[in-house]
Amino acid sequence: MHVRGAFPNMSSLPGFPHDLSSYHPPLCSTSGPHPIPFKYVHPTTTAAAAPVQDYDELISSLPVKQTSIPIRKYQNFWFPEAHLPGIMAIRQHFNPRPDDLFLISFPKSGTTWLKALAFATMTRTHYPLDRHPLLSLNPHDVVPFMDDLFVAGQASKLEALPSPRILATHMPYFLLPDSITGSGCRIIYICRDPKDVVVSLWHFSAKARAAKGRECFPFDKFFEMACEGDFPYSPIWDHSLQYWKESLRRSEKVLFLKYEEMLEEPAANVKRLAEFLGCPLSEEEEKEGVVEEIISLCSFEKLKSLDANKKGSQGIAVFKVANASFFRKGGIGDWRNHASPEMAQKLDGIVREKLEGSGLTIPGVEEATAED
Repeated sequence: MHVRGAFPNMSSLPGFPHDLSSYHPPLCSTSGPHPIPFKYVHPTTTAAAAPVQDYDELISSLPVKQTSIPIRKYQNFWFPEAHLPGIMAIRQHFNPRPDDLFLISFPKSGTTWLKALAFATMTRTHYPLDRHPLLSLNPHDVVPFMDDLFVAGQASKLEALPSPRILATHMPYFLLPDSITGSGCRIIYICRDPKDVVVSLWHFSAKARAAKGRECFPFDKFFEMACEGDFPYSPIWDHSLQYWKESLRRSEKVLFLKYEEMLEEPAANVKRLAEFLGCPLSEEEEKEGVVEEIISLCSFEKLKSLDANKKGSQGIAVFKVANASFFRKGGIGDWRNHASPEMAQKLDGIVREKLEGSGLTIPGVEEATAED
């Protein structure tokens, strides 16, 4: 049985139905149940969860390295040490629902943008786009990271979130619990040129370290660790490859997106997203410019300009990060301002080798191939 939460000032929330009994499964619909912003949820019960310290002994026994943060090797992947308790708790205790939607990515691969696009697409007929929750909430306040909530012992908030839920994680596919991979849940994965990922993650971690009075981790060393696969949530190529293979095996349940292609053809990808979510855009909506309105609402320039994304912070368990940190550049090819051609060729070569024969190509890496 799903636990219903208590919601403050219901009448003040645009488009929010007063009768919560209407929130029952299934998929995205233009008229039925729809996702609500996670920020609106206040649980009235406490769900049982394994204390974080239950995993201390196991985590302390894992191989450790120091990047910009301590990382430990678990199941052949490197994870931020502080995130591991949440990952382990999810594997043991998370209870998915058949209509859950999971947004998954390697960190700094377009996660914030994907959260905004998915939520706006699924709720387009429930919230007027000119008074949409994304105008007053950071995308991470709308779609939560499960890992952080489990680390903080706040899994009950996920139970209080009405169906259908949109949830996020950076977990590799093979570590997702069987309750997710073996259910009817849908997964959307987004990948990005690894070189831009490394640069974006370096800037992001530098801001987090600066907030704690720590020096910036050297970029050259950071990049080299990424090439070696000794990097948070790495190897990055295996992370993407697992979801790619699953998208080929179960295309109706796993959608694989590429950040660069979404930037180049946003309208086509919004329509593809809506189709996958079970709420395709009608001819009337297309004529009325709904696709363009969603793109505009979720654009980097729009989101970056909002007060909600200039102020406040994210992070309830690991560390606090200013909302503004999620909106640095949002483009393609910034690696050229940080890495030498030799560094880029090295990482591109590793990625191409690891993906060889899989059918997966990543924009940016393909371009480097032609220049070799």
